[in-house]
Amino acid sequence: MNRIPFLFLLATLCLSLIHCKTSSPKTAKAGKPIRVLMVGGGTSHNFGMWYRNVDGQTLSRDGFATVNYVGDPDSMMAFLPQADVLYLSNNRPITDPAVRQAIMAHVNAGKGLLIAHAAMWYNWKDWPEYNQQIVSGGSRGHDKYGTFDVTVTETGHPIMKGVDPKFTLKDERYYYIPDPAGPGVEVLASSSRSAGAVAGSDKIFPSIFVVKNPKARIVGLALGHDAESHNIPNYQALLRNSVAWVGRR
Repeated sequence: MNRIPFLFLLATLCLSLIHCKTSSPKTAKAGKPIRVLMVGGGTSHNFGMWYRNVDGQTLSRDGFATVNYVGDPDSMMAFLPQADVLYLSNNRPITDPAVRQAIMAHVNAGKGLLIAHAAMWYNWKDWPEYNQQIVSGGSRGHDKYGTFDVTVTETGHPIMKGVDPKFTLKDERYYYIPDPAGPGVEVLASSSRSAGAVAGSDKIFPSIFVVKNPKARIVGLALGHDAESHNIPNYQALLRNSVAWVGRR
């Protein structure tokens, strides 16, 4: 036997085995839980119940994510550097300039951001960049708590996987309006008054949308006042899909 071709084949086989061995940790890493930092706190909502407890359980189920929750937004710095996804639900003020800068840095680094319900309000007059650049708009009003319809407009988007094309729930229907000076949004689902609704705006408003940020994946989820949203399967599917998508899974 000619030893040179044999040695060449043996070396090629060894390199192939080494490549297979070094590639496997990437697959394992992709299967790890998504690290979520959830931020609550503020007024008019039970953040501890519906976000820390219920949403925390929804995201933790089946090892999908690990969740750290803070009720004081200015205390998020201890967890933010390790987070894959920042989940803002708070309307409690973010007053520390370093925390504001860290949120911007998180986005500029291409990490995921989920903006939920109260966090898309125009909460901070002294921080206009938040609504303009991160939320690409915001809400200054909503219908009185009650029943309304949510209609999916982009059924093929991964965030809509397993979500009914149209569903009804009880919630505060936020009047989210995009800011023309912001990066823009892609609306995935919109809300409208139900046939039985007796008050509220006749306009259609975004309920789930993607902010067209050039660096990070950002999702706005306007739903989420109490049990009538957090406990229903459609909301839970939207939440998990949103975290998976912004976390690039």
